[in-house]
Amino acid sequence: MFNPRFLVVSLGNPAPYHETIHSAGHVALIAAQHKLRATQPDFTALRFGKKSTQTSLGPKYTFIQSPTEMNITGPWLSKAYRDVLVNENLSPSEMGLILVHDDLESDFGKVKVRKWDQSHKGHNGIKSVAASLRSPSNPGCAPWSRISIGVGRPTKRDAATVSEFVLRPLSKYQKELIADNATPDIMTCLSELEEEWRERIG
Repeated sequence: MFNPRFLVVSLGNPAPYHETIHSAGHVALIAAQHKLRATQPDFTALRFGKKSTQTSLGPKYTFIQSPTEMNITGPWLSKAYRDVLVNENLSPSEMGLILVHDDLESDFGKVKVRKWDQSHKGHNGIKSVAASLRSPSNPGCAPWSRISIGVGRPTKRDAATVSEFVLRPLSKYQKELIADNATPDIMTCLSELEEEWRERIG
C-alpha cells in the first residue's frame, strides 16, 4: 500500500532573525502545522543533522525548521535528511523532500511550486542546498521540490539594500497574510506534489 511521506524543511535564520522577511519560510511552516493540527503535532526540539531543530513529526509530514544561518543551510540539511530516513526507517524512494523558502521575485504572500533545480536567482540558502544535495535522477524516486513564498523586493537592488530589507522583522499584518492566504496554497502545493507522485508510480 502506497504510504506517501514528506520531509518539509523551511529555510530561514535563527534568533534574533527567526521572524524576519528572510525567514518567511519558517512562518509559513508554523502556519501549515496549525492548519493541520488535527494530525500534525506541535513543534518540539529534536536533534537532526547534529543540531537541535524545531520539528513536527506527523504521519505524512515531517516538518523541520532549519536551525542554521540561511547561507550555510546545505551541509546541515544533507545530514538531517539522512537522519530522518534512518529515524523513519525509509529509503530515499519513500520520502519526498520539499523546501519552503522566501522569494524576492514574487509579490508578498504569492506561493509557487518550483522545480528543485530551478535557478536560485541569487538566493544563497537555495544555492547552499543545491551544492550539498543533488536530487535523485531515478524517475521512480520520491519528488524533490521547492515551495516559494513571495516577499516582494525593495526598489533598489544593491546587496546592502536587499540585505537590510530581508532582515526586517515581519509585521503582524505580514504574518497574518502568510497564515491566512499563503498557507492554504502551500497545502494545495503539497497535495499536488503527492498526486504527481501517485501518478508516477501508477
